[in-house]
Amino acid sequence: MVNAVSDNSTMIEDSISAVPGERGLIDPIIAAIDIGTNSVHMVVVRIVPELPAFSIIAREKETVRLGDRDLQTGNLTPEAIARAFGALKRCQEIARSLNAQQIIAVATSAVREAPNGHEFVRSIETELGLDVNLISGQEEARRIYLGVLSGVEFNNTPHIIIDIGGGSTELVLGDSHEPRTLSSTKIGAVRLTAEFITNNPVNDRSFSYLQAFIRGQLERAIDEIKANLQPGEIPKMVGTAGTIETLAAILNLDKNGNVPTRIHGFQIHLNELRNLINRLRRMTVAERATIEGISERRAEIIVAGAAVLQEAMSMLGIQSLSVCVRSLREGVIVDWMLTQGLIEDRLKYQGSIRERSTLKIAGKYGVDLPHSQRVTELALNLFDRTYGILHTWDKSIRQLLWSAAILHNSGHFVSHDAHHKHSYYLIRYGELLGYTESEIDMIANIARYHRKSPPKKKHQNLQNLSRAQRSIVSQLSAILRVAVALDRRRIGAIKDISIDCDLANRECHLTFFPTDPDDNCELECWSLDYKKPVFEAEFNLKLSTIRG
Repeated sequence: MVNAVSDNSTMIEDSISAVPGERGLIDPIIAAIDIGTNSVHMVVVRIVPELPAFSIIAREKETVRLGDRDLQTGNLTPEAIARAFGALKRCQEIARSLNAQQIIAVATSAVREAPNGHEFVRSIETELGLDVNLISGQEEARRIYLGVLSGVEFNNTPHIIIDIGGGSTELVLGDSHEPRTLSSTKIGAVRLTAEFITNNPVNDRSFSYLQAFIRGQLERAIDEIKANLQPGEIPKMVGTAGTIETLAAILNLDKNGNVPTRIHGFQIHLNELRNLINRLRRMTVAERATIEGISERRAEIIVAGAAVLQEAMSMLGIQSLSVCVRSLREGVIVDWMLTQGLIEDRLKYQGSIRERSTLKIAGKYGVDLPHSQRVTELALNLFDRTYGILHTWDKSIRQLLWSAAILHNSGHFVSHDAHHKHSYYLIRYGELLGYTESEIDMIANIARYHRKSPPKKKHQNLQNLSRAQRSIVSQLSAILRVAVALDRRRIGAIKDISIDCDLANRECHLTFFPTDPDDNCELECWSLDYKKPVFEAEFNLKLSTIRG
């Protein structure tokens, strides 16, 4: 079961030991709680001010259905309040057990709309000692935007973010800068199910009414988004929250036969979504609940939530979206970091997300960063000097090499023996943000093959890669091997290199320049002779070494 789609789960992940840094202070641990219409969510993070970044160490989610309000008064019911209090107490206990210095709580749609919502907030403060911020729909959308920015590389390209909750749907248009539009519409999976799904399976008439209502509610927000797109701009779409994560899990199950351990970056295509909705709405709730990755609670509301996504994509003319596992809770953390002066501005924070998450993982696993940075510099030098000669990979592929080179020795955290294989696992299943799933897979494999056996088609870890992606892994890992050899003693013995390729004779001459003029770099030369056969085989040439 995926933690993203389970209704009652606690997951400890990405834990970093609280070792005092150069500041002499332990990095702060902060918890953020989202009291939503369907569920109470919490994320606990360790802040790393130097990067700046944060590392998720725990997640908690529990279905409480605050949206099941009294039909006559609109009040939160005593039963729902009791469920929420129980969930919040457990969140507090978990946060305290992880030494969280502060808990930041926000309440959204169900609480802000209920006549007794403020009373509910006050009772939480009185009985639990927990301050809850009741935020507006727009403020919710703003923080969702910040959360997505912490997990997705925008590259100054317009992105439409959709977050489908239990009581509302947030739509945001942004491009890494200040958001262009922020909207919150009163359509959510719980609310729509209560109003329109009166029978299961869902008949055609009920579903048509549901679709028409959603389109009417979304029209204003979507018109605003379209009005704020510049001529010629083609936006990408990102989806967050439980409904979308569940749909991604089911679609992956259909394609690959399993529920993925990582949903982030998964692509949902509109035509596949339509087919899935038609299948789900013809099932009973009990039948939906038998699908792996979907709980009974989620099975009740999934059709309505999926319909919101389908109509939004159709109205926007967008054929696919990418799933992001970060949303409101992570946005609350980013907002806190902004208020504390830990982030200069959102653009600066966003612009280096790949670098920050790579360095965070390097710190977590005790990577010898000076050595890794030297290897990285040498590898990128080789990459750049052989561009257009031995390869034609662009800057996006170059960045894969950068991350792989920084993290190639991370497996030492597990064991020196077979550490290249451990590096693969730690990278593949770590919190490497800003990359797609296939890119993470390539980075992990490039690091995996920096030593020992070269990539082989039969290797299980290469099975999910396309032929082109396997070619990238083979060539970049061969380059990385040469770079690793050139810092064999880990003292920066070689300060620079140049390379001259004679393709007519299938020869390359690598000239190295020692840091110390009296150093012959014999160990580096020996290491290169040992490692270069993979490079030679990959590029079909002979590599010779010259001292400059």
